[in-house]
Amino acid sequence: MTKTLDKTITVAVAGNPNSGKTTIFNNLTGSRQRVGNYPGVTVEWKEGTVRRGDLSLKLYDLPGTYSLTAYSEEELVARDFLIKQQPDVVVNVLDASSLERNLYLTTELMEIGLPLILVLNMTDVARDRGLTIDAGLLARRLGVPVVPAVGNRNQGMDDIIAAVAEVAFRQVSLPGPADQCRDAGPGLASLTQVATGGNFHRVDYGNAVEARLETVSQLLPDARHRRWQSIKLLEGDEALLESIPDPGVRARITAESGAFAKEVAEDSDTVLARLRYDFIGRLCHGVLRIPDRSERTLSDRIDRWAMHPLWGVPIFLTLMYGVFTLTFGLGNPIMNLIDHGFVRLAALISGFWTEGTASPLRSLLVEGIIGGVGGVIVFLPNIVLLFMAIAVLEGTGYMARAAFVMDRFMSKVGLHGKSFIPLLIGFGCTVPAIMATRTLETRRDRLITMMVLPLMSCGARLPIYALMIPAFFAPRWQGPILWIIYVTGIVLALAGARFLRATLFRGETTPFLMELPPYRIPTAGSLLVQMWTRAWLYAKKAGTVILGASIILWFLTFYPKPPADYKVPEGFDRAAIGSETRFGDLTDPAAIQSAELSYSIAGRVGRILETVIEPIGFDWRIGTALVGAMAAKEVFVAQMGIVFAVGEADETSEDLRTRLRDRYSQLVGFCIMLFALISTPCVATFAITRQEAGSVKWALAQSVGLTLLAWIVTFTVYQGGLLLGLGSVMGGP
Repeated sequence: MTKTLDKTITVAVAGNPNSGKTTIFNNLTGSRQRVGNYPGVTVEWKEGTVRRGDLSLKLYDLPGTYSLTAYSEEELVARDFLIKQQPDVVVNVLDASSLERNLYLTTELMEIGLPLILVLNMTDVARDRGLTIDAGLLARRLGVPVVPAVGNRNQGMDDIIAAVAEVAFRQVSLPGPADQCRDAGPGLASLTQVATGGNFHRVDYGNAVEARLETVSQLLPDARHRRWQSIKLLEGDEALLESIPDPGVRARITAESGAFAKEVAEDSDTVLARLRYDFIGRLCHGVLRIPDRSERTLSDRIDRWAMHPLWGVPIFLTLMYGVFTLTFGLGNPIMNLIDHGFVRLAALISGFWTEGTASPLRSLLVEGIIGGVGGVIVFLPNIVLLFMAIAVLEGTGYMARAAFVMDRFMSKVGLHGKSFIPLLIGFGCTVPAIMATRTLETRRDRLITMMVLPLMSCGARLPIYALMIPAFFAPRWQGPILWIIYVTGIVLALAGARFLRATLFRGETTPFLMELPPYRIPTAGSLLVQMWTRAWLYAKKAGTVILGASIILWFLTFYPKPPADYKVPEGFDRAAIGSETRFGDLTDPAAIQSAELSYSIAGRVGRILETVIEPIGFDWRIGTALVGAMAAKEVFVAQMGIVFAVGEADETSEDLRTRLRDRYSQLVGFCIMLFALISTPCVATFAITRQEAGSVKWALAQSVGLTLLAWIVTFTVYQGGLLLGLGSVMGGP
C-alpha cells in the first residue's frame, strides 16, 4: 500500500460447521489470539490479530452456524455480533465441495448488508471430486470478492488479507487495479472483476413475498438492516420480534406473518428457505459444474465401515479407548513428574522450619497453596493430550460420524450423541470432561451433560475405593464391588439426564443437523494452537479459582487452635485416649494433629453434620473428612488418616483399614463409597462448571442437587441394609 492505514479493520469470520473456518482463522492469527465466552452465554469465541506492514486486522471467529435463524444459541450469538458490532468486513468461509448448501448462509449475510468476502475453502477436495467452480463468475454475479483457498495447507491466506483490505478501504488511495490483483495472487477474484449490476445481488422472493416484506418493513422502528429484519419477522423469528419494544407493532407484525403463512398454507420459514435454495440453484448454474460420473470417494469407502450399523459402534469405542489411553496413559508419567516436582518444592519450603515446628505460614504455603494449586496443575498434561486428541478427531472429520453412531442410543436418555465422549473422559477426570462438552452444539445439551458428568467415577475417587474395598470386602468380592460402584454411577447419570430433559430442560428439541465432511488431515499448526490455548485457559482460570478455594479450605481445617484445657474427644490417638484427656497433655504429633482438626472449623462442621449424616450410617469423623474432600476427593483418605491419628494415610494404609474395619461395618464402608461417588464434586469441578456454564447458579445447582441425591440414595441403601441385617461391625461390636 502507498499510504499508512490509520484504522484497525474489524473482521468477522463466519461459516458453516466443518467448513474449515477455524483453521483459516488459526492460520491467519497464529498464536496472536485469545479464547473466551460471549458475555452472558457459554458459546465460545476467538479473537485474534493480523499485521501486515501498516495493515492491522482484528479477527473474530464466530460460532459455526448453518443459518442466522434463532434455532440455537450459536446462531443467536453469530447474528447478534454481526448486527450489533457492525464489523468492517465479513469473511464467509464456504466448503467448496458443498457449495450450494454453504451458500444458504451467504444469502442471509447478504441480506444483512455488511461488506462481504467469500472464501472457497477446500478447493482441493472439490477438485478431487471432479467439481469445477468458476470463482470469477460467482464474484461478478454476487458483487463480492471470491477467494479460493486450502486452509489445511495454508494456501490463499495472503489473498484473503488482500481482499479484506480492498473491501474495507475502497475509499483509501491504493495501488492501481492491476497492481492490486497481482499482489493478491492468482487465486483472488478481485473487486476489479466484479460487475456493478446483475440479478444476483440479493434474493428475489417474488412479487407476493416482496409485497409482504415491504409491509413489514414499514412497521419497523429501526432503519438499519430493514430488509433482513423484515425477512426474519415474516419467518416468525420470535427472538427478533421480542426485541421490538412497541406491543402494537409486534401484534401487527405477528398478524402479517400469520396471514402470509395462511396464504401459502405452509410454514413461512419453509417457504422462504425454499425460495433461497431456488435462488442458489440459479446462481450456481454455470458457476458449478458437477461431473456425470458417480464414483465412490475415499470418505465414502471409509464411512462404509465407520458408520456401519454393526461395526460403527466397536470402531467408535476403540477410538475412544485410544483417546482415553492417550490422555491418561501418556499423560500420567508427565503428571507424576509434575507431582514429584511439587512434592520436592513442598519439602524445600518445609526445610526452612525445624522439624515438628507448627507454623501457620509453613502450613499455608505447603498444604494450602502448593497442595491446592499443585493438585490442579498436575492434570495439565492430561488436558493438553485430551484436547489434542479431540482436535484430531474433529479435524479429520470423524467427530460428526461419532455423533451419528451414538446419537440413536444417547437420544433415548436425553443426551446428544457427542455427549458420550465427555462421559467417557469423566472416568479419568471430571474437569477435562466438562471442558470437552464444548464439542456439543447447543447450550441445553452442554448443561445436561455437565450436570451429570460428576457421576462418572473419576480417578480422584479411586484412592477412596482402594482404601474401603480391601478394608471391608474379601478378595473375591473386591472386583464385583468396584464394578457395582462404577455401574451405579453410569445408571444414575443416564437416569439423571432423562430427568433433566423432562423437567428443567424440557421443550422443543433443537433440529439435529449433522454434516459429514470429507476426511482430511488437520494441520499441525492448528493442533498446536488449540493445545496451547486450552492449556493456558486451564492453568489461568481453573488454577486461580482453585488457589483461592484451597486457601479457604486450609483455613477451615487449621483454625482455630484448641486451648490447653480442651477435652480431646475419645478415640483419637493410638492409645485410645479417653474423653477427659486435655489437649495440653498430648505428646504424639499425630494425636495433636487429630485433636487440632477436631477443634477446627472443619471439625466442628463435621460434628454439626453428624445429625444429618447419622441416618446414612456416618459419624462426625466421616463428616469431617467429607468437608476436607471438597478440595479434592482423594483428600478424604488423608483426612481419615488424620482423624484416626495414623500419620500419613498412604504410608500406613493397612493400619487405617484396620481401624476402619474395627469401627464400621461393611454396609457403612459401601455407603461411604456410594456417597463419595454421587455427592458434591471437588472444587476444581465446581470452578470449571461455573466457567463453562457461564453462571455460578448452575455450579451450585450441580453441587446441591448431587449432594441431595447422594443422601437419598445412601439413606435408602443403608436403611435397607439394616433391615436385611447387614449393619454389624466386622471387627468388633
